[in-house]
Amino acid sequence: MSNQIDSHASAEVAARVERRWAVLMVTLVCVLVAMTVFTGLHWAMMPPSRVETINPATLHVSGEFVESNLGSAVETDGSVTVRLIAQQYSFTPQCLVVPAGVPVTFRATSADVVHGFLITDTNLNSMVEPGYVSTFRTEFNQPADHLMPCHEYCGTGHQGMWAHVKVIDKDTFMKMATQAGNAGRLSCVK
Repeated sequence: MSNQIDSHASAEVAARVERRWAVLMVTLVCVLVAMTVFTGLHWAMMPPSRVETINPATLHVSGEFVESNLGSAVETDGSVTVRLIAQQYSFTPQCLVVPAGVPVTFRATSADVVHGFLITDTNLNSMVEPGYVSTFRTEFNQPADHLMPCHEYCGTGHQGMWAHVKVIDKDTFMKMATQAGNAGRLSCVK
């Protein structure tokens, strides 16, 4: 009789523990699903700036992304805007120059397929999609050289899709911008 009572009590304890764990796991799954739905719908995270559209077929013909507009330029408020195009299998321009200690806005789009935008040793990491202008803001603390690989598979030449971001001293950058004047945007080759 004593064994039956112990066995029955043990079964009740085990059932209670299992119910508690089941409730905990179901609650955890519900919280994770709710977080996923919230970030997907409310924050609209992929891509970060998909509200601004552009026609990828006419990028090179007119507007903001014509070849003479690509690269770095100083804005009236003293910040810098960098415009670039990702296309199989290169970034245009291939080498960007930006100043240290100045707010920098990157505006990127794709001419053909989805590409990745990543600047090593920074927090810039996103997708660049055809038909949308992606906007990223950052400030580089000190002069340095950064690689900018495409991290989204875009075809058989994907492994060779790299660009360079050269962060230089603010004064040197401003001298270069003054010398360039209205002749065009700055890149490493100018």
